Amino acid sequence: MRIGVVCYATVGGSGVVATELAHALARRGHEIHLISAELPFRWRWATRGLSFERVEIPSYPLFREPQYLLALTNTIVRVSEQHQLDLVHAHYAVPHATGAYLAQHILSERIGCRAPRTVTTLHGTDITLVGSDPSYAGVVAFSIEASNGITAVSESLRRDTVDSLRVKRDIRVIPNFLDAEMYSRRTDQRLRERLCAASECDGIVMHMSNFRPVKRVGIVLEIFRRIRDDVRAHLVMVGDGPDRQEIERRVGQMGLADVVHFVGEQQDPVPWLSTADVFLLPSSIESFGMAAAEAMACEVPVVASRVGGVPEVIVDGKTGWLFEPDDLAGMSARAVALLRDPDARRAMGRAAAEDVLRRFSADVIVPRYEAFYSEILGS
Repeated sequence: MRIGVVCYATVGGSGVVATELAHALARRGHEIHLISAELPFRWRWATRGLSFERVEIPSYPLFREPQYLLALTNTIVRVSEQHQLDLVHAHYAVPHATGAYLAQHILSERIGCRAPRTVTTLHGTDITLVGSDPSYAGVVAFSIEASNGITAVSESLRRDTVDSLRVKRDIRVIPNFLDAEMYSRRTDQRLRERLCAASECDGIVMHMSNFRPVKRVGIVLEIFRRIRDDVRAHLVMVGDGPDRQEIERRVGQMGLADVVHFVGEQQDPVPWLSTADVFLLPSSIESFGMAAAEAMACEVPVVASRVGGVPEVIVDGKTGWLFEPDDLAGMSARAVALLRDPDARRAMGRAAAEDVLRRFSADVIVPRYEAFYSEILGS
């Protein structure tokens, strides 16, 4: 198949999953053209059958903001004509599903052109935050329903889409996935020693995200403060985003600068995750919980909020622990218990890795996308 994959280049889950899907499909023999405004964060060169198509966004004095939707639509049209795409897979509804719809109809009006079929994958905040905003809801709902095929990364997100946007089309649940060859525990003792060099360390707690409000990094810090009352732990914050500066300021005010490490975005998060003993994910919204799955694949128990699709990833009490979002005492107490019991922690970590790779590995999930593409192309 010849497929255009449209995504954002940022560190968020939709961009990561779309990029990994593009690589996996190319390795399985498909011709893949990844369309984005910038080179995606997880992009890797030299994958045969995979090319990058940049969305060029010109500036024009008449417009107050860059016209990404128009430039995106034009890029999809151009790539579809040049490479005779069979299908365009839009990741994140806003505005990629709209761009795919417009491009499909532009091409269908051109004599001698074959318009590609379209698939839209819903990832979470494109529905729960942006898509449900009254300013966008009508266009988002229309663009989703106009797609030839729709998928969501969790059953929770499928329900949210139906409830909030009244989408009546069938939505296929295809979960996010991991590359099993990449995601396995790779302990780097020197990295751990470096993190613990400034102060005594009896355990490493980790959080990884794009530091947006829904990730509640302030709550991560509060849970860690409580953990420090019982265990001489260190906190490693992987990622970057709008809330980072404020959290760094609070860390300084709390006198925790020696034990809280901000390490930024990491192209390869596996060595960092593999140094952790406990992973915290106290989000207010999670459609799937990709960071939790990545930590679990590296044999790290996750303490998380019971929200959205997270219970579809974590088996409470067996592969991690789930709490109500406001139960900070429960989250901190469970993290302390895991840090104090290495045998139980390692056993849960192994169970988590086995379960995630059994249910969410690329070898399990990517064929489901291929089958869905074939179904859409044959309909």
